[in-house]
Amino acid sequence: MDEVTFAPATHLATAAAWVAGAAGLAYALGLSLSWLLQRLGRRSRVLHDVADLTRRPLRATLVVIAASAAVRRVSDGQAGWRGWLDHTLVIALIGTVTWLVASLLVVAERQVIDRFAGGDTGLTDADRHRRKIRTQVTTLRRLAVAVLGAAAALMTFPSFSDIGKTVFASAGVLTVVAGLAAQTSLGSVFAGIQIAFSDAIRVGDVVVLEEEWGRIEEITLTYVVVHLWDERRLVLPCTYFTTTPFQNWTRNATQLLGTAELDVDFTVPFDAMRAELDRLLRANEKWDGRVGVLQVTDAVEGVVRVRMLVSASNAAQLFDLRCDVREGMVAWLQRTNPGALPCRRIEHQTSTDRADTYDGGYPGAPQADSGLFSGSADADRRGRAFEKTG
Repeated sequence: MDEVTFAPATHLATAAAWVAGAAGLAYALGLSLSWLLQRLGRRSRVLHDVADLTRRPLRATLVVIAASAAVRRVSDGQAGWRGWLDHTLVIALIGTVTWLVASLLVVAERQVIDRFAGGDTGLTDADRHRRKIRTQVTTLRRLAVAVLGAAAALMTFPSFSDIGKTVFASAGVLTVVAGLAAQTSLGSVFAGIQIAFSDAIRVGDVVVLEEEWGRIEEITLTYVVVHLWDERRLVLPCTYFTTTPFQNWTRNATQLLGTAELDVDFTVPFDAMRAELDRLLRANEKWDGRVGVLQVTDAVEGVVRVRMLVSASNAAQLFDLRCDVREGMVAWLQRTNPGALPCRRIEHQTSTDRADTYDGGYPGAPQADSGLFSGSADADRRGRAFEKTG
């Protein structure tokens, strides 16, 4: 199509009018397409997601395409503003197309998750595979959007294009990539990719880090969000999980063991205590039936330390089970064996008892003569000698 040229005085105003008209028509076309997809989406879940997620990026892409076509149609190639405007529109088109592709990838992500990772991503063994797929699909989608969008935008600049051709044509491409990965920002991106595909953590995993207990809520290319037990969010860089040890309670399985400890008196009936623990566990739906043991782990300083080892299907159930067992056992001791609760004994001694135990250090020992010189055999001899001379 031939370009239309105008007088310099009216050239810019006419071009703006053409661009505005083309953008308006493109926006109207986008509205029509969105309405059509919504109608078709009533029968198809895929088309419904496409209509819902691509509504805005589709309209933006059509508007930018129409604006670019209008600029080429009405402008003079020698105009001073033509070069930077074309470049700006190309970058805008790359951005809108990337936005549209990202929306389509979200649609694909939803379909994959619904098919292979659907259902509740909880803390059971059946959910581990779902959480793994969800983490990897989400990371792949974000990686594709970030890399493709940034690379396409940079390639519009001749200098970056030349650098890219030179670098990838050289034999030292691996050295350059390794050097870039060593940088902090790109290091985080590589760490995010490593986390997603090494299966070290998944969305929904229960972890203990920085002395905090929580669940992995979100994994991005640069950071990980941990939902802590008290509703706080702990945001950590991806490099943290590749350089710092941490606990993953749901890495291979969700079943866990936990303990509830009590300090009781030496008179506690252990057989009855074991029977009560067995009764408490059988009556509690949080117990998975694997482990329920009562052991005496220590007996010092006037008390006996009893440890009750129990098991549950996941971390949340285990914490509640430990609290229930501890509370139930204390209530049982208060109700049936109050004397078995920890207590301190203080024995009262009379002056006669103290005299009986003073000299020999034990009851029934020979009593030493009371007086100024007493407390040892030599002192007693000196005392008797003093009485004779007196």
